[in-house]
Amino acid sequence: MTPIRVKIAIAAVVLTASVGFLAYAGMRKAQVYYLEVDTYLAEAQFAGQRVRLCGTVGQEGLEINSAELRTRFHLLGRQGRVPVVYEGVLPDMFKAGADIVAEGKCDEAGVFRATSIMTKCASKYRPADFQAAPEPAP
Repeated sequence: MTPIRVKIAIAAVVLTASVGFLAYAGMRKAQVYYLEVDTYLAEAQFAGQRVRLCGTVGQEGLEINSAELRTRFHLLGRQGRVPVVYEGVLPDMFKAGADIVAEGKCDEAGVFRATSIMTKCASKYRPADFQAAPEPAP
């Protein structure tokens, strides 16, 4: 092999390794687990990781401060609950008893710091007693 071909081969290997590493690192950072509250509380491996928590907004302890765009509430599971703090604009359908998905991670004090909140509205998208329209007469 000529010296130029060796240099091209080395450059190709380095470039391929760099692109592969960046792709791996980007995918790993973007990976977010989707968990229910009880599963999150039961498994300690998710304590410091960024996750999406699915649960119900609790009535007790719900504080919405519209002026500071800060909301405090408890996200309820079937057996446990997680204290949540969110800073930002709330979705229109956010209220006590609403099913939501909160994305974020837990801080050292055990409070889940949400960076985004999405409300779930299953009844809106669930087909009501669907009846087919009658076919037109020929």
